[in-house]
Amino acid sequence: MTDTPTKQEIQSKNENVPGAMPGEQKKNNRNDRKRNRRGDAKNLERDSDWQERVVQIRRVSKTVKGGKKMSFRAIVVIGNEKGQVGVGVGKAGDVIGAVRKGVSDGKKNLVRVPLTPNNSIPTLSKGRDGAANVLIRPAAPGTGVIAGGSIRTVLELAGIKNVLAKRLGSKTPLNNARAAMVALSQLRTHKSASRERGISLEQLYS
Repeated sequence: MTDTPTKQEIQSKNENVPGAMPGEQKKNNRNDRKRNRRGDAKNLERDSDWQERVVQIRRVSKTVKGGKKMSFRAIVVIGNEKGQVGVGVGKAGDVIGAVRKGVSDGKKNLVRVPLTPNNSIPTLSKGRDGAANVLIRPAAPGTGVIAGGSIRTVLELAGIKNVLAKRLGSKTPLNNARAAMVALSQLRTHKSASRERGISLEQLYS
C-alpha cells in the first residue's frame, strides 16, 4: 500500500509554508544592518567634520553638608571650520566626563558665522559678556588670526583665517570665549543688511 497524505498532513504542510518567512526575515535583517552601517558611516562623516579643543580644565569644589565635594570643570570649544562654532562648559567627577559634557553643551549653543571669500568676517563687531569686552574686525588676506587665548580658539574653529581681535577687559577664558561668540552672532552680511533695510546694495555703499 502506498501512503497517501491525510488532510491533517496537507493542512500542516500548508501551515508550514509560511515557515519560509524566517529566511526572508534574515535577508531583511541583513539589509537593515547594511542600511544601519551606511547611516552610521554618514553620521561618522558628519561627526568627523567637528573639532574639539579644551580651553581650560579646573578643579572646583562645592561646599555641602558633609564637607567639600570636588569636581572638574572643562571649557570646550567645538567647530567645523566652515562657519559654525560653539562654546560649552561641563562639570563632572572626572576630566573625561567633564569634557564630554562640555562637547554636548557646545553643540547645543552653535552660532553660524558669515564668512567672506577671503575667510574673514564682513564687518567690525563687538561682544560683551560679564566684564569681558572683545573687539573683532576684518583683515586683508595673508594677515592670519591675530588674537590670543580662548578668542583665538573660537575664531580658528569657526573657520576664520584673516582677522584682528583685541581683548578689552577681563582675562577670564570663559567670559572672553562667550564675548567672542556674542560678537560673531551679531555679524551680518551686506546682502542681509540691505534686505532688512529694504534698499539695494548700491544705496547701502553710497
